[in-house]
Amino acid sequence: MVTMDVKERMQGEGEGERDHLERPSPLTDKERMMIQDSWAKVYQNCEDTGVAILVRLFVNFPSSKQYFSQFKHIEEPEELERSAQLRKHAHRIMNALNTLVESLDNSDRMASVLKVVGKAHALRHKVEPVYFKILSGVILEVLGEAFSEVVTAEVAAAWTKFLATVYCGITAVYEEVGWTKLSTSTG
Repeated sequence: MVTMDVKERMQGEGEGERDHLERPSPLTDKERMMIQDSWAKVYQNCEDTGVAILVRLFVNFPSSKQYFSQFKHIEEPEELERSAQLRKHAHRIMNALNTLVESLDNSDRMASVLKVVGKAHALRHKVEPVYFKILSGVILEVLGEAFSEVVTAEVAAAWTKFLATVYCGITAVYEEVGWTKLSTSTG
């Protein structure tokens, strides 16, 4: 399954994999269109999809909950799904993704969104940037499962490239604000 391979690559520690994800080529017009067309379907179910993404992230990568005081001690997926704070953050993520997808042909707007998100997560929330890479894999996995009729292998490849571009932009913001892994490592 395409999404599983993507998840494994996103978690990979190999230098080649990391380089591939951090230096994507620009999206083609066809890739932009595939992302926007598939997103239109996904965004119709924005709330449930966002919650599914965050619950999957927290279940599969429990260390990612450390940044969320409101629900970091919740273990049960069903309880996570009911958390108002989780739903609120899921909504923020989906809205940010929506803005990015709508701005695929506006690199200044994309950079602006990534700068806001990157600075907030680096400076205020102190989130390790690797979690954006992990989240990208979870997004691909959930979209591939929940929207298999529109997220074909070709569309998944376009999403992979898009999310790699997002990750690259986020990590550039982290570097810009002087993020160093050791200074905020949580062990």
